[in-house]
Amino acid sequence: MRVFGAILIWLVSVSAALSHEVRPAIADLTAANGKVSLSLELNAEALLAGVDLEGLSDTNESEASGDVDALRALPPEEIASRLRAAVPGFVAAMGLSADGTLVALEVTDIAVPPIGDLDLPRDTVLGIEGNLPAGAETVEMQWPARYGTLVLRQVGVEDGYTGYLAGDSSGPIAVQGGGALGAVATFASYIPVGFDHILPKGLDHILFVLGLFFLSTHLRPLLWQISAFTLAHTVTLALGALGYVNIPASIVEPIIAASIVYVAVENIVSDKLHRWRPAVIFVFGLLHGLGFASVLGEFGLPKAQFFPALIGFNIGVEIGQLTVISLAFLLVWLAQRVDEGEADIRTGQIVYGILVLGFVGLSFALNGPGFVESMGAGAPTFFWPLAVISLLCFLSVTYLDRLEAYRRFVAVPTSLGIAVIGAYWFVERVFL
Repeated sequence: MRVFGAILIWLVSVSAALSHEVRPAIADLTAANGKVSLSLELNAEALLAGVDLEGLSDTNESEASGDVDALRALPPEEIASRLRAAVPGFVAAMGLSADGTLVALEVTDIAVPPIGDLDLPRDTVLGIEGNLPAGAETVEMQWPARYGTLVLRQVGVEDGYTGYLAGDSSGPIAVQGGGALGAVATFASYIPVGFDHILPKGLDHILFVLGLFFLSTHLRPLLWQISAFTLAHTVTLALGALGYVNIPASIVEPIIAASIVYVAVENIVSDKLHRWRPAVIFVFGLLHGLGFASVLGEFGLPKAQFFPALIGFNIGVEIGQLTVISLAFLLVWLAQRVDEGEADIRTGQIVYGILVLGFVGLSFALNGPGFVESMGAGAPTFFWPLAVISLLCFLSVTYLDRLEAYRRFVAVPTSLGIAVIGAYWFVERVFL
């Protein structure tokens, strides 16, 4: 029970962090008629709190997380007033230039949404303008790493530029357009966007995939499930991105949570791949695909290279899912071998004992600002779950005299923890 409690504590802490998830800022760039303008959507509370967003996946990992929460409770007028004092330094850090000459920028409009759910971020929109030098042919924009990531989109021209900036420069953007990436470059640039949505930001999708993994120790059931899930979410990702299907997040998100509960609970009551499970997973996969499409909609797809971007994003998602499954398989493989009588018990105890101590040690040794900047969260967030699963595997190989030790000590407790978190999310997304 103590082990199971540790799992629940970790999962609840991470689920709470999702409400403080750091999303990319989005800017629409227009350069015409002697002016350059930006419509910039961002998390103003994080900016005002001075949170360094470089590599951060949620603001709870920052020492200023309490300040962010306090700012969420302020009325729009107060946030706008504070922004007017802070934005001069903010826009200057963008370093927007035209033909190599810095452009003086000023904020012309601040639109702050009303106070809503204090557990959720609200997106403020800044209107920013500047005068272009006569005859300017290109503009270039810097985006400091401390502001997180930015999706920059050039609008109002043919084949406008679309870029994903994280502490770097956009490079020269032609004022007349034509700076869109080619098919290959667009395809390659959207792969990491899809991967990032799974690792580290897609905890709900990670838990669903792990629910598929912990059904059985055999490869065939996993392949059937992953195939059904991949086919389904690929279909609705494409339909959603094309605009043919649009279901509100208020419906999609609770069903995604319910799908997590379903696969986890079925793992507990049975270790067999029943005929209906791939069909049910296919249906749930359709909803997960709509969730992927909503994320992709935040970034925007370049019209000229729509399909290369869509395919790249989907491949990134698949790579992320396969990475989750591969890591889970590597961690529990020896316990499965011992349970099947194909590996030595003593070897399993030694390996998992070392892994438990190693993961706990790494969670302390690597827990610092550098790890947070590179991984987006503190070291314990990554290593404590691995330590808990390793401990479960240690119990599995130690109490091998129990029937189906791996299932009893690893698959069922982990699935139970996943089910509890899925149920919590369902209640939160429907009633809270």
